[in-house]
Amino acid sequence: MSNLLIYSIPAFLTLLVLEVLWTRRLLRDAANVGLLGYAKLDTLASLGMGIGNVVISAFTTLGAVALWTWAYQHRFVTLGDPTRWWSWLLLFLAEDLCYYCFHRSHHAVRLLWAAHVNHHTSQYFNLSTALRQPWFTPLTGPWFWLPLALLGFSAPQILTAQAISLIYQFWIHTETVRRLPRPLEWLLNTPSHHRVHHGKNVRYLDRNHGGVLIVWDRLFGTFSAESEHERVRYGITSDLTTYNPLRIAIHELVAIGRDLRRASSLKEGLCYLFAPPGWSPDGSTLTAEQLRRALNDSGESSRPH
Repeated sequence: MSNLLIYSIPAFLTLLVLEVLWTRRLLRDAANVGLLGYAKLDTLASLGMGIGNVVISAFTTLGAVALWTWAYQHRFVTLGDPTRWWSWLLLFLAEDLCYYCFHRSHHAVRLLWAAHVNHHTSQYFNLSTALRQPWFTPLTGPWFWLPLALLGFSAPQILTAQAISLIYQFWIHTETVRRLPRPLEWLLNTPSHHRVHHGKNVRYLDRNHGGVLIVWDRLFGTFSAESEHERVRYGITSDLTTYNPLRIAIHELVAIGRDLRRASSLKEGLCYLFAPPGWSPDGSTLTAEQLRRALNDSGESSRPH
């Protein structure tokens, strides 16, 4: 884990406390604000997940640095000249694209989703949700940044770019900021866009995977704007009833193991591992795309002809 992230933890906690105080004031002033605010057990679960992530990352980062250093030594080109301003700009763009690929893949492949889903289990959306970090993505993630090392960016440069991205992403986990000016909403990942990403509404599933920029989602067809007519409902399609960080961390891995035991063929077992979350051989559960298609079909059928 980059020192930038370690040094940012006091600022994260300070902003979290300020948001708690602000949302308490809003809760006093408004009769119906949905799930705006904090719940004690949910917040403690998020903090527990965050602490676990920090501890695990302290060890896995060594492996990531070793991997990237090996790749850097076998690089194809050297684009990461730290004395050139354009090199840092290129690194920023390339790292953000790597993050998009990492994030989208962890929503599209069930085994990877099992590592990432923990971040989506809160039914609240506030700055503590940003700290609900997964325990297994430090193992699955480094491979997605390997191309940066092959392009000639050193491990310290990659860690710095990752840290900047994660520091930026902290503040977008909030309902207290509604919209930024339109040009920024078009370019950047904002609280509005990230609320969509955490939504379990069918039309919001698996959308807005960007880190700092939202342009990758616009380019690759995974963007969805927050609708004024459909409030985001947070969580996962089958919400958990536990605040135990260990159970939150491993619940989807346990579910995969249960499905593998009942798989009737090797193909079925591989699909349980690598097909999108929600896949089932008999259609008893549906993927996000299947749910979205069913929603669109029902909308079409309800229109007058």
